[in-house]
Amino acid sequence: MLADRPPGQSPARGSSWCADRGGREARSKREAMQKSECSGGTQLRNRVTGNCDQRASSSAQIKHRTTVQQSKSSSSTSSPESARKLHPRPSDKLNPKTINPFAEQSRAPSAFAAIYSKGGIPCRLVHGSVRHRLQWECPPENLPFDPLLITLAEGLRETKHPYTFVSKEAFKELLLVKSAPEKTVPLLPRLIPVLRAALVHSDDEVFERGLNALVQLSVVVGPCLNDHLKHLLTSLSKRLRDKKFKEPITSALQNLEQHGGSESLNIIKSKIPTYCSICC
Repeated sequence: MLADRPPGQSPARGSSWCADRGGREARSKREAMQKSECSGGTQLRNRVTGNCDQRASSSAQIKHRTTVQQSKSSSSTSSPESARKLHPRPSDKLNPKTINPFAEQSRAPSAFAAIYSKGGIPCRLVHGSVRHRLQWECPPENLPFDPLLITLAEGLRETKHPYTFVSKEAFKELLLVKSAPEKTVPLLPRLIPVLRAALVHSDDEVFERGLNALVQLSVVVGPCLNDHLKHLLTSLSKRLRDKKFKEPITSALQNLEQHGGSESLNIIKSKIPTYCSICC
């Protein structure tokens, strides 16, 4: 201790000098500790601030995505195409869906469309100013019904013009010829499954065309249709639950009873117990 004392100083002055030196060392240690604490606090604040920034940026991205999705959905629902599908206009019946020959076909054409495009149907559509009609290449009386009538029945499931009109009108006009009964009865086992496919179709217009074709067929073949009625009445009973089809189906059942006789009434009652006979 005496060696560290500066020369010429008294013991009292030496003790005060040691005290000052110790105080300076203590203050320097405290300042170093405060600096380290300040730097650690700054780093902690930076970390917290960075986490907050990341959370804010992620929430902003989520809000942006939600806004974009909502704008896309609102624009799709507000487009004229979607509005026309939800609320069809009365004028849509005057402008039926047609085939665009220049558009790329997303799927292969149906059997009826392929046969029609190749000239397999001996008639063509003639556009009139008021209504359309068919022009036959030869009189329908001279045409064989096999397989033409079955092909036309398959065309009843088409949903685009001109296939819908050609199949419906050609089927009706073919059954109006004098030799239709003897030409149609042998084809019933092959014709009934095709008509049934139209009656179970999800499209309402296809179902209506199938129902009309069934009535036209019953007029031509009469009681010969009774053996096949049970295969057709199941789909009619399901459609009866829809109020808009109740009247046309009831009218069709009455025609089936009228042309099929008492046997047809028993068959109809077995499948549709709520049916009221025309004789009541």
